[in-house]
Amino acid sequence: MSVRTTAEKPRSLRVAVIPGDGIGQEVMPEGLACLRAAAERYNIDLELDEQFKDWATCERYLETGSMLPEGWKEKLSTYDAIYFGAVGMPEKVPDHISLWGSLIQFRREFDQYISLRPCKLMPGIPCPLSNKKIGDIDFWVVRENTEGEYSSIGGKMFPNTSREFVVQDTIMTRTGVDRVLKYAFELSNSRPKKHLTSATKSNGISISMPYWDERVLEMSKSYQDVKVDKYHIDILTAWFVLRPELFDVVVGSNLFGDILSDLGPACTGSIGIAPSGNINPEGDWPSLFEPVHGSAPDIAGKGIANPVGMIWAGQMMLEHFGFKDAADTMMRSIEIALESGGENIRTPDIGGKGTCQSLGSHIASLISKI
Repeated sequence: MSVRTTAEKPRSLRVAVIPGDGIGQEVMPEGLACLRAAAERYNIDLELDEQFKDWATCERYLETGSMLPEGWKEKLSTYDAIYFGAVGMPEKVPDHISLWGSLIQFRREFDQYISLRPCKLMPGIPCPLSNKKIGDIDFWVVRENTEGEYSSIGGKMFPNTSREFVVQDTIMTRTGVDRVLKYAFELSNSRPKKHLTSATKSNGISISMPYWDERVLEMSKSYQDVKVDKYHIDILTAWFVLRPELFDVVVGSNLFGDILSDLGPACTGSIGIAPSGNINPEGDWPSLFEPVHGSAPDIAGKGIANPVGMIWAGQMMLEHFGFKDAADTMMRSIEIALESGGENIRTPDIGGKGTCQSLGSHIASLISKI
């Protein structure tokens, strides 16, 4: 589920397709096939532009010294969304270079200040937590995505001496904090439980985290129907494991949200199939939708990558832009495929002998007919 601040559904949807590295190039065709099936069934004017196949790849970096070409921002700015596969070939290019040269650029230059991830126990996926059934775990993590602990403010002095030290500053602006809190409150207010949990550590981080708590309290005054609680990040991670059913929407800073948005899907057994939205809610810039599994170099080229994260990311994209019926059908198709897809359809990571293509084409077929 996503919350758009623009009220009108677009008549069409223009999407820049960037497969990226590793298994991103393998799962992307399956995601595109499912999006096209949904678009055809629900008469969506969907443009999927595939001219960006060498963008945000480590091969491009090795050839040109840059993950993206000149003028990339101006070109991508004309699209409603970016459908992104994965980035990274750490044996060839250090991760901090590939990530900061592509995905982080998109997030910051396009002001994608919301990172949104579902944490949902899916049918057919064994839960690593005992005695949990479908419906017990179903919540969202909202992460501040452009400032906070992941600022680029800081540096190193006196390198290679006994005086060597490093500094990296956390940056929390009222604009940055308030807008992510507003998004989280709006999302909470739209859901039946109307429950928001804030991740903090104000008992140890004595300046920025008390400020975060103050802004949560102030924002809550505008959402009287939403129940608000807060947990320090250490005990919150424990409760994610012990009682994940407590949560409905969880909001955190860049660092805390990053940790929680991996831990949540891990608690459902679905981190390998989870999607993520990097969202500019106002629609001033394109939003980006991606699977969270990364480029997985160890299995790249084998044809066994699970395409569900890519397909689910496409489902999030359609829902964000207001195509609810199509998004609902995609979600049902994913769930049916995970629950009842045979051994020769399911990929090895979920106990099958199938391929990326077998699972992807099965889901696309379900989208067309269920």
